[in-house]
Amino acid sequence: MATIFIPTMLQSLTAGAKQVECDARSVRQVIERLEELYPGIKDRLVEDGALRANLAVAIDGDVAVMGLLEKVGENSEVHFIPAIGGGR
Repeated sequence: MATIFIPTMLQSLTAGAKQVECDARSVRQVIERLEELYPGIKDRLVEDGALRANLAVAIDGDVAVMGLLEKVGENSEVHFIPAIGGGR
């Protein structure tokens, strides 16, 4: 199962859980599983059918470029992190 690391800003929705194991094959499925466990978390991660603009997701250390469609491996580590912007 993939290990999902819950960002500090969302741990109030997970009763303080910092990580959770779940069976998912894409970022979309990860979020759906999290929503089943912690109702309301999806609204904090997704907006208008896409990952919120202020968030990025890293899978096994690489920032995902395909958003919700990004594949998640059986033993992947998934981190939701603040998106970094800047430059021109």
